[in-house]
Amino acid sequence: MGFTVESLSPTTVVIRMGEALDFRNADDFKSTFQSEIENGSVNFILDFSDTAVLDSTGLGSIFSLYRQISPDDGQVAFADVSRPVQVVVQLTRTYKVFRQFPTVDAAEEALS
Repeated sequence: MGFTVESLSPTTVVIRMGEALDFRNADDFKSTFQSEIENGSVNFILDFSDTAVLDSTGLGSIFSLYRQISPDDGQVAFADVSRPVQVVVQLTRTYKVFRQFPTVDAAEEALS
């Protein structure tokens, strides 16, 4: 259950979230974004196109990322949000914190 990281620029990366971000792999996600922060990334596009599960632990790890990068004017954007993730985003009103885009390309354009 790994995460795929694609660098778009020296400061922007896409993390493809895979099938789930939940209590089972939230620590792996934290390790993944921590490495990217150490490499200078401050803008993160989270690709949820294949994600069927997002639980409170997973959501908490996304907020952990946000807290680390926001002092450096970093941004977290959601891209290609699947229906199950959209339900969680609506219920938790996470859309008020993280901008959502229909595609990774649209998110990349907005963050650059």
